[in-house]
Amino acid sequence: MRQFRVIDLRSGLIRPEHLIEARSPEDAAVRALGEKGIRGSQQRTRTLCQVYWVDAAGQMSMVRLYRPVGTEAESS
Repeated sequence: MRQFRVIDLRSGLIRPEHLIEARSPEDAAVRALGEKGIRGSQQRTRTLCQVYWVDAAGQMSMVRLYRPVGTEAESS
C-alpha cells in the first residue's frame, strides 16, 4: 500500500492532516475522515479534502475529493 497525506477541507478554520496507508486517494479519505469522496464536481463548495501522494516516478500528485450529491453533510 502507498502512503497518502489527506488534508481535511470540511472546515474553513481547521485543516488537520492525516498520514494514511491506503490503496487509493478515495480509500485514504474514507480511512482518514470516515467519509466517501468522489473526484470531480461542479459544486466547489462540496470540497471534502485534498489527497497528496508520491507516484512511482517520484513526482508529487494531488487530487481533490468532493462530497457526493445527496449526502447528509451537504447542508454543513
